[in-house]
Amino acid sequence: MPLDLHTIRTHFPALKRPEIFLDNPGGTQVASSCIDRMISYYKECNANHGGVFITSRKSDALIEDTRQAMADFINAARKEEIIFGPNMTTLTFHISRSLGRIFKPGDTIVVTHMDHDGNISPWLMLAEDYNLRVRWVGFHPENGTLNLEDLQAALEEKPRLVAFGYASNLLGTVNPVAKITQMAHEAGALVYVDAVQYVPHAPVDVQKLGVDFLVCSAYKFYGPHLGILYGRYDLLERLTAYKVRPAPANPPEKFETGTGLFENIAGLLGALEYIQWLGHTYGEEQHELYAGQYSGRKLTFKIAMAAIRAYDLELNRALLKTIQNTPGVKIYGVTDTRELEQRVPTFSFTKNGITPEEAARKLAQQGIFVWNGNFYALAITQRLGLEEKGGVIRVGAVHYNTIEEITRLEKALQTL
Repeated sequence: MPLDLHTIRTHFPALKRPEIFLDNPGGTQVASSCIDRMISYYKECNANHGGVFITSRKSDALIEDTRQAMADFINAARKEEIIFGPNMTTLTFHISRSLGRIFKPGDTIVVTHMDHDGNISPWLMLAEDYNLRVRWVGFHPENGTLNLEDLQAALEEKPRLVAFGYASNLLGTVNPVAKITQMAHEAGALVYVDAVQYVPHAPVDVQKLGVDFLVCSAYKFYGPHLGILYGRYDLLERLTAYKVRPAPANPPEKFETGTGLFENIAGLLGALEYIQWLGHTYGEEQHELYAGQYSGRKLTFKIAMAAIRAYDLELNRALLKTIQNTPGVKIYGVTDTRELEQRVPTFSFTKNGITPEEAARKLAQQGIFVWNGNFYALAITQRLGLEEKGGVIRVGAVHYNTIEEITRLEKALQTL
């Protein structure tokens, strides 16, 4: 069954507003089930971790239920491979310090010019602290794809870690993660993947991908502000965590320093429950694709995200056509209609005669919310020569956006 956008939008209270939310790469709107879970947490089990009394026990059980649900969502081998934290960047800084203890002076770390700085600066600072070498990998400016030849050359230098993104938060490009992971492992490197921009749009299976670490953010897939780190259990067990002395010695808790964001973790469970509902309601066409590989909740998650991915391709085509129909526009990233599966529906562009900030402001005045700037993808705007010009205009859709909204965007762009 194709997605019923009218029904889907009733699950998002913010969508009752008249404005159009195309600012989704910076954070999606929140599902009602997420809000309900957070309110319920405050009413029924608001307590700190580890108490012998009922509210603390209920809180702890809820956190573990969410940890298992998140493990099922990305097909982690066990729930102890899921670590919660404030956001992706903080978690990456945290785990980078632990990884630094197993590296030696002179070791190489690979980063790319395509990444959000949350998957660059932690490694640059680690290299500075531990006297490591940083090897940058470029991308092709003409279509926004990673330079795999440059990556192969970097791997010949036998790095200890390769850090890259699943999908670019500025260009929208989807990287071939399984292929890159295999290349990196054959070179003896660990793999750290920023999947923040990809997880809202398609199924993820960390075991099939073979990645060592993967990070994402709940507020990018209809949940609260919360970061999630997946790490292979044997690595998490081996690494030293920067923590206080009485804290647990085993993963995942040894990496969850301080009091957790328990109400936000409860909200994540609500967001995942929304995705389950989506799979039960609209996943029939995708069922046969995954039925032999998954069962139960894991299967429901996969078919839900496959249904979202199928609709994303419609959004890709509509957004590309809309922006291309705007006079004086330059689009960055994949624009070949035959290759739209290589991107998520996040499009960045510039327009002659108007700065990105002015364009975003004028669109906001017409009730269309978009972003402008570099979105912490500093390496991209520098490489494209756009940083000093105010970056780009970024439009990003998710599955609750309608084709009618994109038609309104097209009319608004014509007035800029």
